[in-house]
Amino acid sequence: SSVVCSAPLSSGINAEYGGITHTAVVPLDLVKCRIQVDPDKYKSLSNGFKVSIKEGGMKALTLGWAPTFVGYSMQGIGKFGFYEAFKNLYGGILGEENTYLYRTSMYLAASASAEFFADIFLCPMESVKVRIQTTPGWSTTLREGAPRILREEGINGFYKGLSPLWARQIPYTMMKFACFERTVELLYKYVVPKPRSDCSKGEQLMVTFVAGYIAGVFCAIVSHPADSIVSKLNASEGGTVVSVAKELGMAGMWKGLGPRIIMIGTLTALQWFIYDSVKVAFRLPRPPPPEMPESLKRKLAAQ
Repeated sequence: SSVVCSAPLSSGINAEYGGITHTAVVPLDLVKCRIQVDPDKYKSLSNGFKVSIKEGGMKALTLGWAPTFVGYSMQGIGKFGFYEAFKNLYGGILGEENTYLYRTSMYLAASASAEFFADIFLCPMESVKVRIQTTPGWSTTLREGAPRILREEGINGFYKGLSPLWARQIPYTMMKFACFERTVELLYKYVVPKPRSDCSKGEQLMVTFVAGYIAGVFCAIVSHPADSIVSKLNASEGGTVVSVAKELGMAGMWKGLGPRIIMIGTLTALQWFIYDSVKVAFRLPRPPPPEMPESLKRKLAAQ
């Protein structure tokens, strides 16, 4: 279908911008990771920036930019491309009426399926990034860090954080897509004073940005405990998911939530805005919020 045909182009372009947007907030991500790994030293967002700059100068805030760019560019291809494909696949299986009735479940299933594969692309670069950012004296570049992990730990060193990464990213992405799709519906239904078809392209993109930011806030909250485990696990050698979770405790898993809400809210809003803008620029299909099929309306009216 046209949706599937448009997916590789739009997801590929969005992947590039996904890498750029994540790279743009590397300083915030670095401080967030350090708060999660060493909260005694990095006590808050402002203190984390202050200590990081004092120890390494402004340049220290850019640590991990290369694996961030590469990893999240590859993840973006999988996330957005597979989401469109799985949504089309599951919609075809359900049929028109059930797709409408169970659309939230379909969004959740399609996004979870897409993220499962996207994280396999992301995990090696995430492992390098976290170590660069949180391990004092470790390698400071991707070209040094990646061969070092391979030499010292083998392939497993790149993928030991895959399970907690799935635990972080799959709920995150399920919320990212399902919350976004339903928020767009609600904004057009209750907030925007006119139908989507009567809105200008600029007005539609503003709705996309707002819905993306709202989705991003919820994304950050539901995935934060697993994010803390990923940061701590990749920063230490020999740890397991269970041992790291016990070491952090419930309170420790929520360290760094504030900066992560700012970071993820902004990233999610920008990614959805860019994704929709690409579709506008290349005249790709942009389906309106779903409406009840006529056949279902007739069935309900007959009851």
